[in-house]
Amino acid sequence: MPRGCANSDILAAIDQAVADGVDVLSLSVGGSSKPYYTDVLAIASLGAVQNGVFVAASAGNSGPSSSTVINTAPWMMTVAASTMDRSFPAIVNLGDGETFDGESLYSGMSPDQLPLVYDGNVKCCTSGALSPALIKGKIVACERDINSEVEKGQVVKMAGGAGILLLNTESDGEELRAEPHVLPAASLGVSAAESMRNYIITSGSPTASIVFKRTTFGKPGPVMASFSSRGPASIEPYVIKPDVTAPGVNILAAWPPTISPSEIKTDNRSVLFNIISGTSMSCSHISGLAALLKAAHKDWSPAAIKSALMTTAYTHNNKKTPIYDIFSGSPPATPFAYGSGHVYPEKASNPGLIYDLSYEGYLFYLCGINYSPSQISTISRGDYYCPKETMRTTGDLNYPSFAVLFEANSQNLNALYERTVTNVGHPRTTYVVQVQEPKGGISYR
Repeated sequence: MPRGCANSDILAAIDQAVADGVDVLSLSVGGSSKPYYTDVLAIASLGAVQNGVFVAASAGNSGPSSSTVINTAPWMMTVAASTMDRSFPAIVNLGDGETFDGESLYSGMSPDQLPLVYDGNVKCCTSGALSPALIKGKIVACERDINSEVEKGQVVKMAGGAGILLLNTESDGEELRAEPHVLPAASLGVSAAESMRNYIITSGSPTASIVFKRTTFGKPGPVMASFSSRGPASIEPYVIKPDVTAPGVNILAAWPPTISPSEIKTDNRSVLFNIISGTSMSCSHISGLAALLKAAHKDWSPAAIKSALMTTAYTHNNKKTPIYDIFSGSPPATPFAYGSGHVYPEKASNPGLIYDLSYEGYLFYLCGINYSPSQISTISRGDYYCPKETMRTTGDLNYPSFAVLFEANSQNLNALYERTVTNVGHPRTTYVVQVQEPKGGISYR
């Protein structure tokens, strides 16, 4: 049975929620990027914003490739995913004495030092690919691939394997996601995976064991998740997307007891909570924060809430170093990974200045990107014609971030961007503008 929802159902559901009087919509859905006038989520969410409803939306889980971000309409708050400082350690000990830190949600007994298997015939660990004679009673090393990590574990278990080590590839980087495995298992980052492959190849009789630890805290965080979709937007890249990042890796979430934590049919376990990763988790964090801000500032518009969350976000981790991208190792992440940064709830409640926006401002923006009257009417769901005096440049959208587009190999170009700020802090406050010029010969005045 196909997964997903009909566009008409999504539009009707959002309209009904608005009619019911909600203050916040959390949209953990999305497909491919498309022009706003053909994007039902963009159309429905603009109607919600018109009625004072804040809309948070997942950036997508198609990273780390660039221009994979979805839900990029400027009236939506597009949310990326990053880690916290929490981990679920699973220590892997190799027969040569090497030790690697992995992660796992497996809660059973730790296996003793056992023979370790990895070769071209079993490395993908898909159904029907494993020989019981080869892996029975052994720990199997498997590459992260098309089937899920827990499915790989089930395949190994059914073939008689005693454990599984899940090896990251280059695209996964050092990202470790804790999974509710059905047998002893540990996920390993790309550097540990490479060392393990070398050990298996060079050792005559490779062995491994896994030791499971309790939950720990204090590792560097946040770190951008490799799966989190990246900007710039492939369609209408006139605003930086995603807007912010929030916790989205190994998140404790409610879970239906009628579905096993691994979602495998032969898994008979029943839980009320599970650990889940994805921008659906980070989007929910932002939705909750928006509800708190709306409760504290009942007169704030959706754009005011969005501005407060963006302008108070931070770009350094708990170790006082720049937030880095787990896909690329240690280099700092960029705004195309985290937008304005990681949200800071306490500061967002008192941002000082905000960049506010009305419904009409978004329509003027659509005029600025040269949408036709019929296209804008489709988005606004009513007749609309751009006023002659309306803005005609994308830089005039009163957005809390700045995105300047330059043609390749262009030189000596000027771009004028206008913004209007509103003081929501103390009435007698002086604000001082500071600008940090990016590398590349760009200057500000």
